[in-house]
Amino acid sequence: MDYEMEEDKMGMEAIPGNVSLIKDKQNLIGISIGGGAPLCPCLYIVQVFDNTPASRDGTLASGDEIVGVSGKSVKGRTKVEVARMIQSIKSEVIINYNKLHADPKQGKSLDIVLKKVKHRMVENMSSSTADALGLSRAILCNDVLIKKLDELQATAIMYKGLMEHAKKMLKAFYDLSLSHRAFGEAFGVIGAREPQPKASEAFTVFADAHRNMEKFGIRLLRTVKPMLTDLGTFLTKAIPDTRLTIKKYADAKFEYLSYCLKVKEMDDEEYAYATLGEPLYRVETGNYEYRLILRCRQLARAKFAKLRSDVMVKLELLDQKHVQDIVFQLQRLVSAMANYLQDCHQQMKDAEIFPIEVDLLRTTINYDTSNQFNDEDEDEEETGEGEDAVIEAEEELISPAS
Repeated sequence: MDYEMEEDKMGMEAIPGNVSLIKDKQNLIGISIGGGAPLCPCLYIVQVFDNTPASRDGTLASGDEIVGVSGKSVKGRTKVEVARMIQSIKSEVIINYNKLHADPKQGKSLDIVLKKVKHRMVENMSSSTADALGLSRAILCNDVLIKKLDELQATAIMYKGLMEHAKKMLKAFYDLSLSHRAFGEAFGVIGAREPQPKASEAFTVFADAHRNMEKFGIRLLRTVKPMLTDLGTFLTKAIPDTRLTIKKYADAKFEYLSYCLKVKEMDDEEYAYATLGEPLYRVETGNYEYRLILRCRQLARAKFAKLRSDVMVKLELLDQKHVQDIVFQLQRLVSAMANYLQDCHQQMKDAEIFPIEVDLLRTTINYDTSNQFNDEDEDEEETGEGEDAVIEAEEELISPAS
């Protein structure tokens, strides 16, 4: 077969090289081959499979051209013949290649963007709606990681409710502490002014008990308040960060699926032209456009796999933290409240001052029952003295000067 048509590299560069790969136990190096005679002037790598000698080495990538196997040229051969050449070599095989240097941005065409939009639309549709529109949801359904978004939302609502309840409870305990302080101050004043020693001591002890209960309430607040900070960190940082990672994962998944769909469309186009026996320009000129999409698909798949791994790790850590955090916070709350109630009970138990005996006849408030002091007489005397002073002053003014 004579290939006289010049290769259309679309501005991409192909640099020669070779790599030595040791086969695995199945006598494979882990690549699939495309192109070759009779339609394409070159053979290229379609896919590098995971956990194979080729993937672990990392030299070969989708879209690279295969020019020889252990020094033997593969020019003009079919992909089946090249596969047999590789299989015939035992243990170690040398692949001579032309490395395709392609910019992934060049393969992200408008068609890929529209395919991503389509996948996003299908993701949010029900099966019946997608079927009615003629769209397939088979590859998108039952994505456990995407469904985790709903669980995260439910967890966020629960944590928000816990924070609101904790704030109300802390506010109630704060108000209660203020009441204890007010009682302590009031009974302290009564105890300080009470002249009877036993009653004064009893009121003072009662006042001290309320002051101590105020301290216990403040200690409770200081113990439980960090709970709000921890819940807030989980609610405002951990959950949004995981949600953002899941969205990035979904975007990477849609991009990878878009390239997969594009490759399938180009494969169908190539098969259709081959069936009709008509030449296809991109195939006859080296199929560089197809190889560019293969490279983009490989890169998108690597990004998708990495984000999926990150999401799974984050979700596992988040679930563990969620369980541990809830248990820890509840233990902190219950322990603080139990200590508070126990201390208050012990404080009131120690302050056994009731009943308080107070002799009302010996209080500081005395009443004048003998009418010893007459305010009206004092007023009259004061009024009379005032009138005499005024008369004397008038007489001085009227009498002539001596």
